Amino acid sequence: MSDGRTDPAEPASDAPPPADPRPATDTDAVTTEHSHRLDPEVVDAVETAIDDARLETVEKIVATLHTADLADLLTQLHPDDRHTVVAVIRPSLRIDGEVLTYLDADVRDDMLGLLDADEIAGALKELDTDDALGLITDLDADKRQAILSNLPVAARRLLQEGLSFPEYSAGRLMQREFVALPMFWTVGKAIDFLRQTDDLPDDFYQLFLVDPTFRPVVGLSLSRFLRSKRSVRLADLIAEEEDLRTIPATLDQEEVALIFRRYGLVSAPVVDEAGRLIGVITFDDVVEVIDEEAEDDLLKMGGVQEDDLGSAVWTTTRSRFPWLAVNLLTAIVASLVISIFDATIEQVVALAVLMPIVASMGGNAGTQALTVTVRGLATKEITGRRARKAVFKESAVGVLNGLAFAAIGSLVAAAWFQDVLIGGVIGLAMIVTLVVAGLSGTLIPLALDRMKVDPAVASSVFLTTVTDVVGFMSFLGLATWILL
Repeated sequence: MSDGRTDPAEPASDAPPPADPRPATDTDAVTTEHSHRLDPEVVDAVETAIDDARLETVEKIVATLHTADLADLLTQLHPDDRHTVVAVIRPSLRIDGEVLTYLDADVRDDMLGLLDADEIAGALKELDTDDALGLITDLDADKRQAILSNLPVAARRLLQEGLSFPEYSAGRLMQREFVALPMFWTVGKAIDFLRQTDDLPDDFYQLFLVDPTFRPVVGLSLSRFLRSKRSVRLADLIAEEEDLRTIPATLDQEEVALIFRRYGLVSAPVVDEAGRLIGVITFDDVVEVIDEEAEDDLLKMGGVQEDDLGSAVWTTTRSRFPWLAVNLLTAIVASLVISIFDATIEQVVALAVLMPIVASMGGNAGTQALTVTVRGLATKEITGRRARKAVFKESAVGVLNGLAFAAIGSLVAAAWFQDVLIGGVIGLAMIVTLVVAGLSGTLIPLALDRMKVDPAVASSVFLTTVTDVVGFMSFLGLATWILL
């Protein structure tokens, strides 16, 4: 992993930077205006150059790209073209492994499959431990061991220790590069140490003051540290700092994100079972966790996987089949309910026209309540009394919306079919369906969470079944009772 090398600051110059004498080229504009995304023309230029076997042009274009834009380019290219670009940039990957951290999981796996163990190890040397650990975590054991064997002993030991922590824990998320100082030092001595030490993190936001047993006592912000006089002892600055919030190495990454969000942290120390400082988590790592968790929940609710976009047709078909099979079963259950009232539908054909309205309203209302509840559970906002409050609130919302849309639906149906009774039936069914939808959208995820089942995965299937069955049952049951 890279050393955070710091150099003495150069004196600032008031002179403006010299103008670039080079003429503008197509490769100078790699992002579209105001979009901060890779210009599609760059992708087209690379594909054209590859088709024409002009690899020098490919190399020139790639050389102008930021690592994030290069990762975007590799993601958009066809696998064959991507392999060609990898062959072109392969030597530079030894120097700049950051491009690997920006890639989507499936593209990154493809890239790592093209590189030798020593090449990947050369790229990892330039990364912080958390980024390096993220790259090798999902590799097979043999290739991971081959990569580790090509790393220096110190870097290898840090990564092996990181792999010993549970997956998706703070120990996997933390970086091992941090600045820890004894409390009896003065500000001046600490500044001299930071100036003279080459092995520092590339970026850090706090100085962690530790006791003789290497337990963190306080996280000293750089702003307060740099505003203090050289003669002031670091220990004298502790009273002015907020309480330090340490994170156990085994804590789940979702809990880590919750702590950062709740207390507005920029960084936090990670400690082992004995409370000793072993790493640090920074806000950029937490942002990635929040994005990953949100994306994971969204994909699970849709029954799809992260790599669906880049995977083969058969792989995607096979992964989606079980979810669609479950939905087929729920649809059959709803159809069985309808079949019970086939005689009613035969006598009042208008019911077949109006049935989808009731089911659709129930499904949408239930999804609204479900989304709010699942999010509340994920952010720990719904616990204990708040759970009961959420159930009551969604029930009240269901009643009010039910009354409002019952009035609208009744008027529309009565005017449409010139029958007040049909209007009354759909109005009553709307009230029942929306109330049950609100209750189900809250109670189902709460019950699944109580049973230690991920609500984001299973809630929508149960909700769809309940809203469809209740919607059809209430509508057709009321129609049988009132109209016949």
